[in-house]
Amino acid sequence: MDCTNFIIHDHKPFDLEDKLIDVRETLSHCSLSHVLVTQEDLYLGALSETDALCLDPNMALSEIQYALTPFFVRPQNSWFEILEAFAQHQTNIMPVINEQGLYQGYYELSDIMHLFHSTPFLSAEGVVLIVGRKTSEYSLAELTQILESNGGHLFGAFVSQQSNDHTQVTLKVSSETITTCIEALRRYGFDIISVHEKDSTLNQLKERSEYLDKYLNI
Repeated sequence: MDCTNFIIHDHKPFDLEDKLIDVRETLSHCSLSHVLVTQEDLYLGALSETDALCLDPNMALSEIQYALTPFFVRPQNSWFEILEAFAQHQTNIMPVINEQGLYQGYYELSDIMHLFHSTPFLSAEGVVLIVGRKTSEYSLAELTQILESNGGHLFGAFVSQQSNDHTQVTLKVSSETITTCIEALRRYGFDIISVHEKDSTLNQLKERSEYLDKYLNI
């Protein structure tokens, strides 16, 4: 899924010559967790709202360059990698930087969360299976082959728990042949931890992703 159509330019990045009082003025009119700083289109980093409000407002950004955090994503990054970057840096704005380090625009968290909600994993009708197996024996390729060879259609999967001994995977599968798929998984040594035909697990995922969205927008 190409995310570059979601790159926006509503808020211009600041220059090193700008003062913190200008940053504060911008932050007072929006809900950004960070502002972005460039120098002649070269991306330098992001300044958090907390730092912008705590430091001397008469200081220029060049005087506090040490406070900039250089997080970013590339134009070719997937929506999942972008979402991961948002969560890792606890931000609601993510700069997009090309291979030369030049600023291309930014993503907003709400747009990427919308992509997540619209994926078949959350939106398609189906059954949620949580299966487990010894980590040394776990193979996503085998798991997919078992499901598809028994008439199942896999909408998505992710490793929800993992240790040295055991791996747990959450799956979204079409419901038409779910009984056959479950029997086949058991024959091949997978533990069926739970089955959610009414998608209660995905409702929890939606609620948690919406909570993450709200949390990062505080």
